[in-house]
Amino acid sequence: MDIYNIESFEKDFTINLVYYCHKKLLAPLFRVSFSSPVTSDDLCLSVPDCLARVRRYIVTKMGEDWIFLVLLGLTMALVSWSMDYASARSLQAYKWIHGELKGNVALQYLAWVTYPMILVMFASLFCHLVSPQAIGSGIPELKTILRGVVLKEYLTLKAFTAKVIGLTAGLGSGMPVGKEGPFVHIASICAAVLSRFMSIFSGVYENPYGYTDILTVGCAVGVGCCFGTPLGGVLFSIEVTSTYFAVRNYWRGYFAATFSAFIFRVLSVWMKDSVTITALFKTNFRMDFPFDLQELPAFAIIGISCGFLGAFFVYLNRQVVLFMRRPTALTRFLTKHRLIYPGAVTLIIATLTFPPGFGQFMAGELMPRECINSLFDNFTWTKISGSPDPPGLGRSSAWLHPQVSVFVILILFFIMKFWMSAVSTTMPIPSGAFMPVFILGAAFGRLVGEIMATLFPNGILFDGIVYRILPGGYAVIGAAAMTGAVTHTVSTAVICFELTGQISHILPMMVAVILANMVAQGLQPSLYDSIIQVKKLPYLPELALGKYNIFVEDIMVRKVKFLSSQSTFRELNNLLETTSLKTIPLVDSKESMILLGSIERTELQAVLDWWLSPERRAFERDQDQGSPGSQVSWESFTFVDEERGEQSAHKVQKTSSTNHSFSFYSNFTVETMPHPLTDGMSPEEIKAWEEAELEKPVDMEQIRIDPSPFQLVERTSLHKTHTLFSLLGLSHAYVTSIGKLVGVVALKELQKAIEGSTRSGVRLRPPLASFRDASRKAKKHQPPSSTPSSPTRDRDLWEEGMRREEELVIRESNKDIRGVPGGDTAPPSPSSTGSTSLERRADGTTQDLESPSTSSPLTASPPTSPVSPILTLSSLQEDIESEESDEPI
Repeated sequence: MDIYNIESFEKDFTINLVYYCHKKLLAPLFRVSFSSPVTSDDLCLSVPDCLARVRRYIVTKMGEDWIFLVLLGLTMALVSWSMDYASARSLQAYKWIHGELKGNVALQYLAWVTYPMILVMFASLFCHLVSPQAIGSGIPELKTILRGVVLKEYLTLKAFTAKVIGLTAGLGSGMPVGKEGPFVHIASICAAVLSRFMSIFSGVYENPYGYTDILTVGCAVGVGCCFGTPLGGVLFSIEVTSTYFAVRNYWRGYFAATFSAFIFRVLSVWMKDSVTITALFKTNFRMDFPFDLQELPAFAIIGISCGFLGAFFVYLNRQVVLFMRRPTALTRFLTKHRLIYPGAVTLIIATLTFPPGFGQFMAGELMPRECINSLFDNFTWTKISGSPDPPGLGRSSAWLHPQVSVFVILILFFIMKFWMSAVSTTMPIPSGAFMPVFILGAAFGRLVGEIMATLFPNGILFDGIVYRILPGGYAVIGAAAMTGAVTHTVSTAVICFELTGQISHILPMMVAVILANMVAQGLQPSLYDSIIQVKKLPYLPELALGKYNIFVEDIMVRKVKFLSSQSTFRELNNLLETTSLKTIPLVDSKESMILLGSIERTELQAVLDWWLSPERRAFERDQDQGSPGSQVSWESFTFVDEERGEQSAHKVQKTSSTNHSFSFYSNFTVETMPHPLTDGMSPEEIKAWEEAELEKPVDMEQIRIDPSPFQLVERTSLHKTHTLFSLLGLSHAYVTSIGKLVGVVALKELQKAIEGSTRSGVRLRPPLASFRDASRKAKKHQPPSSTPSSPTRDRDLWEEGMRREEELVIRESNKDIRGVPGGDTAPPSPSSTGSTSLERRADGTTQDLESPSTSSPLTASPPTSPVSPILTLSSLQEDIESEESDEPI
């Protein structure tokens, strides 16, 4: 009996404990309530509800922004550390092979040359086979994508795989290629792929405008975890990729970049690569008196010289690329045999850096990171040369040669690495230019520092104390100035602060970087803009002050390809075959040219393919033969709004576009089909049937329409247009006049206008634009097409367009009125019901009293599917006409 009482007590205690936990802890969270006392049956009934609420809660939390940022930072930190680990082990194997063959110079040379050739050629071949979009830096393409241009296959998993493997092989070969540019591309791909995965939990990531924010954060993470520099990484990514930056992305970039850089450095500590979390290239400059004011002129000289050298580097890189693209016999041969060019470049560079050969006069045995660590050290090499090496010199001894001066070695190193870096970045492998240019700047700054140490052997006297010159500080300043000149950024100074772990030279470094930027920006574009120009990617150059008096009407393309509500499938087919436009404008009619919206090319192509599809042809043939159960209508192939999750039985075709996605579904099932879909028509009959179907009008009721494409008016200034295109990332904009489509402006037209040249069909505003109105008054008998509008002229044009539209609607209504009861009556007059009348107000303006489209449609539309509420042509016309009736013209 006692045992029974104990078991009953334990059971009651357990139930009440569970009840208390549910009521006090879980009930507020999952909104479940329990009655007291609680029985085991109540708990069992509440478990499924709790589990469902837990699942919904987790899904909701997983879709939050910080989860995405943490996953992005963690992923990129793992990728960055893995790439550094693999490339470091590859370089160790490279040096080990060279050391093991020390007794045989021939074998040493063979191994020194063959090892990087194999890796570089493998990287080139792998990228060519997997994803050619992975070749190069990636920042120019991302800069173009962030400006609103769609580049195919640049943000895919194939490009990610090719970029990671190819870049790891390139870094492990010891060639002068960088990691920063390709890693920005890798991080952006990871952000794009991760956003598609996160869209499962939250629909925010499907927003096209949020897509740009995601790529911006990816760029910041790419630079931040590449060197472990989150502050400079975020600023550098903003300067390089964005013309205008949304402040809302500021904390996202810093959060993800800081988390990624932290994990990246922690992994290095865990793998015993470093003792603790420190700077990547730690320096030990004195903090009490790092430099004297008398050294500022030398720092300024470094900045100005790096500006000229950076501009020349960009010029040399562009000339090499242009030479390789010229249609000569050599370039055609190299294009046909893709591995010869990277193999030849690697062979030449490896031969010149062979340590027992010419490489001994330019520190050829040092790998890129070893070069940076040695150039930043605190020793003064001119004082060490010719004497025994002091303790702690380490890898810096490679810069000392018994027969050659330190200055000769530094000059040879700078000259040889200069053209090697410019040529290496043109190889068809994933490669960046930041780190090679960084090393060049460090070598140039070190050269100036050694010269200053020679000129002032005893140092600088200040307040009775002699302070020695630090050549390593000059190297840091030179590295920041050279990279700033090549990339046209100032944030390289912040990156150098984080890389070295010291800010003792902050003032001279900022002076040098600003001077380098001033000189370089006046001579050449940045390296990334130069690549954009060479690849002929759409871009917007900076707008000069003297270009503000140009208007959109002077540069727009007036021969616009468009569709109207009366267009036939033949016109649609001709338009798709003769143009490559991604979006096509839709107007009310060819006479009125009222812009109703725009349609994606993919949707129009899908509609045309379905209209001429064998399935529809078979249904049509069965219907003509009177077969039971075979009916074809717009309900048979309906457009389903996938965002609302509505699906049908069998999917026929699915087409996705940039902004929308839709599918064609068939309502026919296997049970209702009396026989398989076979038309049995001969090729001649098929061709005749297609010709007949092409003459039928396109039903715009069943096509998704973007009702608000970006529009400009004729008198929009070039300055405002350039600002809008840059700020919103537009690729094109339609030009309207009182709602009428009169032209279109794309990135190419803006680019040509800013550069001062135009192509055929685009008329640029003359330089003496101030005399424009006077010349027009003198030529009233031949007014140009870009004559500015006046209120009276606009009103007359509008009334004329409305009259034409009224006559057209009356003609169309006469055709359709036969099927309506009472359709044999006479057509209504313009003053009768159902027509458009213009009421003259006291101020001379007109008002649209009643729209004809609301009472009689333009064409007899087929029955629409009740499955999805699709934006149709009638709704657009009603909206437009309601706005016209509310506001006077």
